[in-house]
Amino acid sequence: MKIAIVIARVLLGFVFAAAGLVSVLKLGKMGGMPGDATTFLTLMVAHNYTTFVALVMLMGGLLLLVGRFVPLGLVLLGPILVNILLFHFLFHVPGSPTGLVCTALEVFLIWGYWSSFRGIFAATPKIF
Repeated sequence: MKIAIVIARVLLGFVFAAAGLVSVLKLGKMGGMPGDATTFLTLMVAHNYTTFVALVMLMGGLLLLVGRFVPLGLVLLGPILVNILLFHFLFHVPGSPTGLVCTALEVFLIWGYWSSFRGIFAATPKIF
C-alpha cells in the first residue's frame, strides 16, 4: 500500500507542479473553449488571479513531489481541484476526466494520510 501512496503522491505532485509552472511562466495558451469559459478565464488572467492560483498549485505540487509536508500540500490543492471540477462541469469544457482522476488521487492520498486529517473531522476538537 505504501508503494501505491508514493506513486499517487508523485503523479499528483507532478501534474500540479507542471501545470503551475506552465501557468506561472505563461507557456500555455487558452483555446477551444466555449465563449463564457474564455470570458471567465480572460478576466481571471487580466486580474492576475490565475498567477496566484498557479503559485499555489506549484507550491502544493512541489510539497507532494518532495514528500515533506504532504498533508499541507493536499490541503492547498483541495480547493483548486474543486474549482477545476466546477469549471469543467459548469462551462462544459472538455478535460473533466483529468480533473476526476486528480480528485481520485487526492481522495486516495487523504485516506493514506488519514492520521494527519483526523483532527479536522473531530466533532469536539481539543483546545490546548
